[in-house]
Amino acid sequence: MAGHSKFKNIQFRKGRQDKLRSKLFSKLSRDITLAAKTGLPDPKDNARLRLAIVAAKAESMPKDNIDRAIKKAMGGETDTYEEIRYEGFGPGGVGLIVEVLTDNRNRAAANVRTIFGKNGGAMGETGSVAFMFDRVGRIVYPLKAATEDAMMEAAIEAGAQDVESDEETHTVYTAFEDLGAVVEALDAQLGAPKSTALVWRPKSGTPVSGDPAATLLKLFDALDDDDDVQMVFSNEEIDEAELERLSA
Repeated sequence: MAGHSKFKNIQFRKGRQDKLRSKLFSKLSRDITLAAKTGLPDPKDNARLRLAIVAAKAESMPKDNIDRAIKKAMGGETDTYEEIRYEGFGPGGVGLIVEVLTDNRNRAAANVRTIFGKNGGAMGETGSVAFMFDRVGRIVYPLKAATEDAMMEAAIEAGAQDVESDEETHTVYTAFEDLGAVVEALDAQLGAPKSTALVWRPKSGTPVSGDPAATLLKLFDALDDDDDVQMVFSNEEIDEAELERLSA
């Protein structure tokens, strides 16, 4: 298991996304509703719903909002949402995977294509980027939850694949199919995680700096701002000093 993060820029983008609080809650509610609609409405019997609720709580989403999202699915008061994955390339040849949850496939495709085109990117065919990533589970704990050694030991016992620690968090990676079981095992030892999700983890990074890096960050912002876009993953590597300069 590795002990340190190679892709710290994900946290940078996460911080930017957190500022869009109302839109973030809307996206989380949609994910809860879909999970409840496609399975049982009780999180004890629905692993996907359980994970969606954990993710919502990690963003301090009120319990009333969570309950309302579940009731919306139970009452049939919801549109038919479709999960779609788009792949493409950003400035500097960076690979991007965009996960969308939408009730209008044509609108979503047109919007994502336009965002790529206006921000130095280009849409690709399905599979043109995904091979650069692994589909895995990700569990994040605050640094205070455990020492690096204790987190590593707990993760190994829980059946995780990898742990990366930095100055703020411990990030545990699991096999796609093991996420639910590992979350439950770690919860029993360390308490509830800060967040859980199924993610696309880069196998290697693509260095980018200067104007391409600046344009890439604008591309991230535009995608995050789209109501249909749920998650964005990329394999960019931006030097820490460059990242601070761009975010100033």
